[in-house]
Amino acid sequence: MLIAPYSESFNPPRRTLMGPGPSDVYPEVLAAQAKPTIGHLDPVFVAMMDELKALIQYAFQTTNAMTLAVSAPGSAGMETCFVNLVEPGEKVIVCRNGVFGERMRQNVERVGAIAVVVDNEWGEAVNVDAVATALAANPDAKFLAFVHAETSTGALSDAKALCALAKQHDCISIVDAVTSLGGVELRVDEWGIDAIYSGSQKCLSCVPGLSPVSFSPAAVEKMKARKTPVQSWFLDQTLVMGYWTGEASGKRSYHHTAPVNALYALHESLRLLSIEGLEHAWQRHADMHQVLRHGLEALGLKFVVTEADRLPQLNAVYIPDGIDDAKVRKQLLENYNLEIGAGLGALAGKAWRIGLMGYAARRENVALCLKALEEVLA
Repeated sequence: MLIAPYSESFNPPRRTLMGPGPSDVYPEVLAAQAKPTIGHLDPVFVAMMDELKALIQYAFQTTNAMTLAVSAPGSAGMETCFVNLVEPGEKVIVCRNGVFGERMRQNVERVGAIAVVVDNEWGEAVNVDAVATALAANPDAKFLAFVHAETSTGALSDAKALCALAKQHDCISIVDAVTSLGGVELRVDEWGIDAIYSGSQKCLSCVPGLSPVSFSPAAVEKMKARKTPVQSWFLDQTLVMGYWTGEASGKRSYHHTAPVNALYALHESLRLLSIEGLEHAWQRHADMHQVLRHGLEALGLKFVVTEADRLPQLNAVYIPDGIDDAKVRKQLLENYNLEIGAGLGALAGKAWRIGLMGYAARRENVALCLKALEEVLA
C-alpha cells in the first residue's frame, strides 16, 4: 500500500524579492486571493471582470475595447499577440537587444513568418535610426516588434518614437511591456501602440500567472482579416472575447475556467495602482532607483546600462572581479532572506539584476539590499 509522503502543509519562508520578478506582493493582494472562490460565469464575477477591464485600460492608458487579462503569464501574452496578428509568410521587423527580443524573433518564426532582426548590443536601448533604416529597406513589412523594458539588461527603449515609425510605414506595432507597466511612463493610445502585453508579477506586484493585453482597433481589424486560422485555440482572441465581453450576443460564453482567485488579486493590485495614481507610481520607482543607485555606486558597483537608457525598476550591475556570483546570491538568500537576480544570456555570470518593482520599490527594501550587499561583499 502506498503511503502519502507529506503530511504537513507547505510553508514558504518570507523573502524580500528584489530580483527580476516575481516582485513582493502587496498584502492586500494576497488577502484578495484568499477570498471565497465563485463560478467564473457567476454574475458577481462577471461584474468584477468589467471592473478589471477598466482598471487594465487605466494602467495601459487606453480605451481599446479588446483589453483583458490572458489566463497565463507574460510569455503567453507575447504569444497571444503574435499568433493572433501574424500570419505565415508575413514580414516582421524584430528589435533584439536582449533575451526577450530574441523570444519575439522565435515567436515570429514559429508562426511561419519572416523575421528581419535589428540588433543592438546588450544593455543598449533599441536604436531608432537603425529601425527606420530597416523599415525603409523592407517596405513589405507588416509589423514592428520590440521590448519596451528589456528585463534581461535593464534597458528602456523609446516606445513613443518606435511606434511613430511603425505608423509612418503602415506597420502594426507589437510591444512587450512586461516590466514597464506600472513602473515607467507608458501611454498606449497617445503613443499609437497597436498590440501590447504585460505580466502581473512585476511592477503590478500581483501574484504571477496573468498577462494583461490590449489591442487597438487596427490590430482587431487585422485579426478579423486573417486568411488562416489562429494556431492556438486557447489564445484565439476571437473566441476569448466572447467570454470577456460577450460582444456578439451580450451574453458571456464559456471559453475556459478562468483563474478566479488570481483575477481577484489582479483586480486588487490594479485598484491599488489607481489609488496611488500612475504618475505617482512612475515617480516612486524613479525616486527609489536614485537611492539604490547612489548606494550601489558607493559600493563600487557599475551599471550595465547608461543612465539615459536605464530602467529604474530593473538595475543590472556588473559583478566585481574575483566575486563568486552564485555564492553571493546564496548568502543573501540564506542570511538575509533577500533575493536578487542572476544575469541572463550574454550577462550570465557577469551581472546581477536588482529589481525595484511595485511594492518592492520602498526605502526599507533599498536599505536592506544595500546593507546586505555591503556585508556579503566585505
